Amino acid sequence: MPSQIIQQGAEAIILKEGTNIIKRRIKKSYRIKELDEKIRKQRTRSESKLLEKASKIISIPKITKMDDKQMEIFMEFIQGKKLSEELNSFPLKEQKQICFQIGESIAKLHDKDIIHGDLTTSNTILKEKKVYFIDFGLGFNSHRIEDKAVDLHLIKQALEAKHFKDWETLFQSIKEGYNHSKDSKKTLEQLEKVEKRGRYKH
Repeated sequence: MPSQIIQQGAEAIILKEGTNIIKRRIKKSYRIKELDEKIRKQRTRSESKLLEKASKIISIPKITKMDDKQMEIFMEFIQGKKLSEELNSFPLKEQKQICFQIGESIAKLHDKDIIHGDLTTSNTILKEKKVYFIDFGLGFNSHRIEDKAVDLHLIKQALEAKHFKDWETLFQSIKEGYNHSKDSKKTLEQLEKVEKRGRYKH
């Protein structure tokens, strides 16, 4: 079955092949060949491990295969709606429920020390009222409250940029869902410090 490119980023291309998605890490010609292969192999392995860990906690595309020779991760294709494109089309009550669910999922990841690293509504898909998180390419393991606060700051910025009309109400719903995290109080306090730093940086 022919594969079709559905997304191309700086680090990887995303292909759709039947019911599968293939994430293939791109060669970097400016790097020494051996070093480039080593880096891409390492990143493919670490993203794959992170996805395996996350799949036990929240809804994400199921991994079907990892090939670190071709630097590819195969996973199921989630036939749903990207929230960056669809969230605003729902009634506010439903948007709040979706955001509460996002907050709960972030809390579950953070309680297992998984940092997504690129939390935006473009990396969340809604299918049958369930929110799936995608693209853990910038993700890593960390127990640091600072890293967890930055993760929350990213989703807050995404709401402000894409869903500006009700973004404050929606972020409040994310925080309510996030309160299920064992460190929610510390992380939300740290989030305020992260935002102050950003505000006064010139």
